[in-house]
Amino acid sequence: MGLLDFLFRKKIKADFVSSYEEKCKQSIPSQRPIDQLTFIVLDTETTGLNPEKDKIVSFGAVKIHHGKILVKNSREFYFETSENKNEALKVHEVLYPKDPVRMEAFAKDLLSFLEHHIIVGHHIGFDLKVLENSLSSFGLKKFLNPVLDTQYLAVRLEKGYHYDISTGKPGEYSLDSLCERYKIPLNDRHTAAGDSFLTAQLLLKLLKKAEKIGIGDFKSLMR
Repeated sequence: MGLLDFLFRKKIKADFVSSYEEKCKQSIPSQRPIDQLTFIVLDTETTGLNPEKDKIVSFGAVKIHHGKILVKNSREFYFETSENKNEALKVHEVLYPKDPVRMEAFAKDLLSFLEHHIIVGHHIGFDLKVLENSLSSFGLKKFLNPVLDTQYLAVRLEKGYHYDISTGKPGEYSLDSLCERYKIPLNDRHTAAGDSFLTAQLLLKLLKKAEKIGIGDFKSLMR
């Protein structure tokens, strides 16, 4: 590998990534009550189902602070991409986004929004992998926030730690099924902003259920 190739491939960390990493050094006290925690609930729509290769089409996120969804602080972004696949388009129906955001502007806003708060999502591992890949050119290797998956939390509360989801009914813990079970209207489904809001409502329902069985602080929630 020549010098130019080495310099081209080397990841240079952007200042906003370093600032984010510094904020994440602020750990959340283990005994902090659930109603005093801040959650960032997010969702992505993508060009496909391969988090290693597919691109972000849209992003949505809402903040929950002191048990309330802060709708005015919500985020919704669309991205320009030429890689949409037919099966993905059938789901999110985003072909020609209006006012697409540049990735650098999005990255700055996202990391500032996340700070050191708890990241939440349904099947959140997929979303985080896609986002990490998208932000890797700015020097981000991995999100450093605590992470909570609403699917995992629902299974834990309803079936216990050791329940094998593959042995249950197909789709039993999908976002659609859980919203129906917890009486959350399925408005604006399959948009990133809509799904993040649905997941935020689901999270609040699950947190109330958790507190009733003695899960009342950050440590016990993230167990």
